[in-house]
Amino acid sequence: MEFIADFHLHSKYSRATSPQMDLENMDKWARIKGIKVLGTGDFTHPEWFKQLKEKLIPAEPGLFKLKNDKDTRFILTTEISCIYSKAGKVRKIHIVVFAPSLEIVEKINTQLGWIGNLKADGRPILGLDAKELAKIVLNISEDCLVVPAHLWTPWFGLLGSKSGFDSIEECFEDYSKYIYAVETGLSSDPAMNWRLSSLDKITLISNSDAHSPAKMGREANVFDTELSYPAISNAIKSKNPQKFLYTIEFFPQEGKYHFDGHRNCEICLNPQESKKYNNICPRCGRSLTIGVLNRVDELADRAEGFKPEKAIPFKCLIPLAEIIAECLGMGVSAKAVDKEYKNLIEKFGNEFKVLLNVSEAELKNATLSEIAEGVIRVREGEVNIEPGYDGVFGKIRIFSKTEKKNLATQNTLF
Repeated sequence: MEFIADFHLHSKYSRATSPQMDLENMDKWARIKGIKVLGTGDFTHPEWFKQLKEKLIPAEPGLFKLKNDKDTRFILTTEISCIYSKAGKVRKIHIVVFAPSLEIVEKINTQLGWIGNLKADGRPILGLDAKELAKIVLNISEDCLVVPAHLWTPWFGLLGSKSGFDSIEECFEDYSKYIYAVETGLSSDPAMNWRLSSLDKITLISNSDAHSPAKMGREANVFDTELSYPAISNAIKSKNPQKFLYTIEFFPQEGKYHFDGHRNCEICLNPQESKKYNNICPRCGRSLTIGVLNRVDELADRAEGFKPEKAIPFKCLIPLAEIIAECLGMGVSAKAVDKEYKNLIEKFGNEFKVLLNVSEAELKNATLSEIAEGVIRVREGEVNIEPGYDGVFGKIRIFSKTEKKNLATQNTLF
């Protein structure tokens, strides 16, 4: 069975997360998006875990569903922030943990509750070495998965410019052999990760890290397996391209940390420019925030464009609401954008169907020809992007300025 999965997101109990991130809304939006398997996120939070136990019932092995619902499957996941000192440096690493049952989650929560305050945040901060976290989790159940989150993000990614680690082995030591997957994060795509031979045995997964329902599925994974925790886990561990078909990615330039820079100084630089300035901001004289592209360059042992054997393919997409917004020359939250989004979902069933499968002819029959053209251009990678840097999202343009003027005239009529 082919299905889309998004494993890493947050509940309303995480900081800076929408109050709409409850199970009912997550289920509703999973159907709008076309996501079959959704991570619960935040299973370490006592209040959220209580809701998971009350509202979810077992479906297939290791998967759950809401009572009275036949569609969305939930898989038990959480993100943990490990902040600790190792070899004289402060380390800040985010880790996603997958668990196969509520009983195992209960045991994990009990042990982690002795180490830190799980009530404070849906993504708890623990003064715990990432290796020790892996040891605790995998000693409770070897069926759990321990996955470094957004691998390249400067502040909290294992290979990010601020982590002090240059390899998975440095971080997890003898537990590295149990790290089967890493999350690429919004600012990198698989092609960037393929430049490191050290990641050849590792499966690259992609997730939204959503803090609101509309952001779910902005990155995701496409499987062709039976629907169950063991089948999903095996597809990830074996890195089998017959079972793990491809990942759905942001264009990495759109991510918040693709280039180097300084948000406050409005300085955005590519790696070559940063080198000219010795990684110092030309405006304020402080160190630049070194982005993902620069950091990949630093650690890569292969040229751009290298593709390893058995690499899982990927497709870059832009969320449908953003495509519509650009075509209408409006903000994503405009009423006309929402109206057209709902129109397309109603006609074709879900967002991923529109972005991936619906033909150009069908799209042109259903919506403005510009929106149809926008979807096709995104599928073919014909986009212009102003890269993101130092916490600022990149800006994507599907149409040139001249095309936009023509669109503006036509859309006055719309």
